Amino acid sequence: MRPSRRAVITAATAAAVSAAPGTAAAQPRRRLRTGFERLAHDRYAPLDGQKVGVVTNPTGITRDVRHIVDVMHADTRVDLRAVFGPEHGFRGTAQAGGSEGRYDDPATGLPVYDTYLKSGRPLADIFTASGVDTVVFDIQDVGARFYTYIWTLYDCMEAARLAGKRFVVLDRPNPVTGRAALGPVLHKEFATFVGRQPISQAHGMTVAELARLFNEEFLTDPVLLETVPMAGWKRSDFYDASGLPWVPPSPNMPTPETALVYSGTCLFEGTNLSEGRGTTRPFELLGAEGIDRRWAAAANELALPGVRFREAYFAPTFSKFQGRTIGGVQIHVHDRNAFDPVRTGIALLVTARKVWSGFAWRPDNWIDKLTGSARVRTMIDAGADTDEVVAGWQEELAAFRRTRRKYLLYR
Repeated sequence: MRPSRRAVITAATAAAVSAAPGTAAAQPRRRLRTGFERLAHDRYAPLDGQKVGVVTNPTGITRDVRHIVDVMHADTRVDLRAVFGPEHGFRGTAQAGGSEGRYDDPATGLPVYDTYLKSGRPLADIFTASGVDTVVFDIQDVGARFYTYIWTLYDCMEAARLAGKRFVVLDRPNPVTGRAALGPVLHKEFATFVGRQPISQAHGMTVAELARLFNEEFLTDPVLLETVPMAGWKRSDFYDASGLPWVPPSPNMPTPETALVYSGTCLFEGTNLSEGRGTTRPFELLGAEGIDRRWAAAANELALPGVRFREAYFAPTFSKFQGRTIGGVQIHVHDRNAFDPVRTGIALLVTARKVWSGFAWRPDNWIDKLTGSARVRTMIDAGADTDEVVAGWQEELAAFRRTRRKYLLYR
């Protein structure tokens, strides 16, 4: 029978969400429980009688930093048959743009299949070959449209539908809160693996909420979806309120502070400036040869809320300007509640172009894939200021915010 367009949520799950206390993060009586913690507490009831495969990476851990694959493999209540690794791999051994390939996991003996850059029927065939009945997803996201794990989620949902598999999403916090959606919305003609569908640049959702939205709005036909939400998470919570350990979801996402700025400063991947890869502060350090104190001064003159900019010099150990000392800025967020990462990213692009004559976009116009259209690039090239660029996406953002509201699980 064709599954409902709406995501299936167990009664116990819905009750837990509605009962989640609304206390402040600083008060210890509100303890967050991840989707996996709730699944294990419920004796893995949604997986009963199922052959299970897990899409995960090093972030799929318990509070005491055991990996959920290791935990489930050792538990006789779970029939775990396979693991599916995304970009960077299941155990996290690959750099950006890489994966681990097909192998047997030394710790568990489980077959590990590579999902990176696979979608549609080829990915569905992998699910079929694995012999699983249910695909479980548990990966920590960082809240930005171009962070590829949410599109691994989308592709795996579509492939599970094609293969006739159930799909279960275990939720984790959005580390930069779920308060608001920010930035331009992807235009479909610019769809790539850094943006499959029209959502905003900073989506302000958790992976379970995104799964519900994907299933209802974007999949041609829905997958049989079940979400296991968190208990005790509020939309205003930053990651440090969770009490959870931070595991870098990818090699250049070392801290939650990186995630805080990433949805804005990742735009520098679309330019000839370094986005800080190869430093200890990726996406917080930005620069190039020939840039001096004038950039930090110009950015500070804008008085952007919640952030200040420091003149900085650094030598990346890899990526752009490897081994060469370059000048630029370091971003210092002093009020994260007021800080708008996307507006800040645009302001830094506008000011960099004004103060540095060497500024250029990447020749492949990668900036268009990151922002979701050619509008940001062409407006900045035409001399638009930050306010004008930001005004250009407000109508489409308002429409996405209305759609987004239907799929939110938390207050």
